[in-house]
Amino acid sequence: MDINFPLILLLLVVVTGVIWLMDLLFLARGRKARSAKGQQEQEPVVVEYAKSFFPVLAIVFVLRSFLVEPFQIPSASMDPTLQVGDFILVNKYAYGLRLPVSRTKVLNIGEPKRGDVMVFFPPHANETYYIKRVIGLPGDQIRVVNNQLFINGKPAPQELIQALPPGNPQKEFLWEEIDGERHLMAKQVNPSVYGNIRTLVVPEGHYFMMGDNRDNSLDSRKWGFVPEKDIVGKAFAIWMHWDKLLSLPSFDRVGGID
Repeated sequence: MDINFPLILLLLVVVTGVIWLMDLLFLARGRKARSAKGQQEQEPVVVEYAKSFFPVLAIVFVLRSFLVEPFQIPSASMDPTLQVGDFILVNKYAYGLRLPVSRTKVLNIGEPKRGDVMVFFPPHANETYYIKRVIGLPGDQIRVVNNQLFINGKPAPQELIQALPPGNPQKEFLWEEIDGERHLMAKQVNPSVYGNIRTLVVPEGHYFMMGDNRDNSLDSRKWGFVPEKDIVGKAFAIWMHWDKLLSLPSFDRVGGID
């Protein structure tokens, strides 16, 4: 069962804030009056904790909901651009300000562009974050044949970088170009038919998403288009890499995301 962290954080902010406010308006006066009469009375523990945690929780809530949210890469679907264990930052306002929990957009700032690396809620798992690359915008025609991407009838240029392992290559690493911008991608030398799709037209208000690890990505080829309302934000930077709990964090991969 997925945990709705934004809802939990909101409830914690509300509860600690209400406790602090109730104490400020009602309970603190009584304690002050009794102290004036010589009756020493300590602040209740629950009030003490609420006053300590509310400012911190409120700041985290605002930053996470409207500015920047950290995110850990859980799978190899975006390899080689993003690797398992990468910790990234997601710009929450790049595509408009949204209310937490309800995800309602209240201010339109920008729109996704082809090639953006975007975090979103997929249609088949609406409480789980996914991260993929924006391939198709509303109205685009998308087709994939043997890992060759066609957007509006034109092939996205690919340039081979390396084939591994040497002598008997099974996987290729390439540059792929979308709208004049290049990014890394990986594919099998003998791709499966899983990734092939006939020409699809992206509906209004939706986006077509694909992982850079084309033969190891559960994406729009399998579960369809992503509604605009389920966008979380734009991934823009790697700030740490941590393979596993008992390993040491690394900062060799720190930098922007192409």
